[in-house]
Amino acid sequence: MSSSPEYATFHFHALHHADQPLLLPNAWDVASAVVLAGAGYPAVGTTSLGVAAAHGYPDGRALAEARDATLALALRLNGRLECPYTVDIEGGFGGDAAQVANLAGELAEAGAAGLNLEDGLPGGAGLQDPARQAELISAAKERAPGLFLNARIDTHWLVDAPPPLSETLARAESYLAAGADGIFVPGVVTDEDVAVLVAEVPAPVNILFTPGRHTLGRLAELGVRRISTGSLLFRTALQAALGAAEAIREGRELPDVTGTGGGVLGYADVQRMLGE
Repeated sequence: MSSSPEYATFHFHALHHADQPLLLPNAWDVASAVVLAGAGYPAVGTTSLGVAAAHGYPDGRALAEARDATLALALRLNGRLECPYTVDIEGGFGGDAAQVANLAGELAEAGAAGLNLEDGLPGGAGLQDPARQAELISAAKERAPGLFLNARIDTHWLVDAPPPLSETLARAESYLAAGADGIFVPGVVTDEDVAVLVAEVPAPVNILFTPGRHTLGRLAELGVRRISTGSLLFRTALQAALGAAEAIREGRELPDVTGTGGGVLGYADVQRMLGE
């Protein structure tokens, strides 16, 4: 952004308390972040799956290579976007409190306005002990107090039978007491559960947009303050690339990836967006 890092973080915090919820699209590289910011979105996030997969690694494995790629992207986004950006750091890439604090500090120095820290253990091995997770949150906020720390609670993520919502709320209370600025509960899809979260959590609630189950209007009515796309855009881009390649191979018309009858971005368009 052309403004100061301090203004970017202040503005990013304020976006969670505006009249309408913050729709946060998630990018996986510089080009996707630039095109989303250029389309007028007030902020951009990164997707840990997209960043890891784009570099040939699986998500959520606490890999040092994924950490390096995440930090490198944050550094490359510094000064490139006309909006704040926040960074998904999985569960801290397996780091202890000091290491997670150091990463938060590096992200703040890179110009990030926020970070997303999850309590799911690497490889889907369950959930982090909430007291331990609170230590990570506290350490990150102490090192980089200006960052908007979105505490992700994975009680409802990639599980067949989530626990009672009371467990999620207990974790939220602990994480907010440790300094978290917002609560993110991916996998919650029913209006009833979303309404309970909004009513009981005294901080901005973030919901992962689920196609076919959510609409922006309904989530806004329920009081959700932030709506993330997660890895959806990255996975859609992969599917669109595959669809185009298959159409060429089979002699079919290219699919309308815009849904409007328009064409894809031109070579010159991409060059212009990236400053060439």
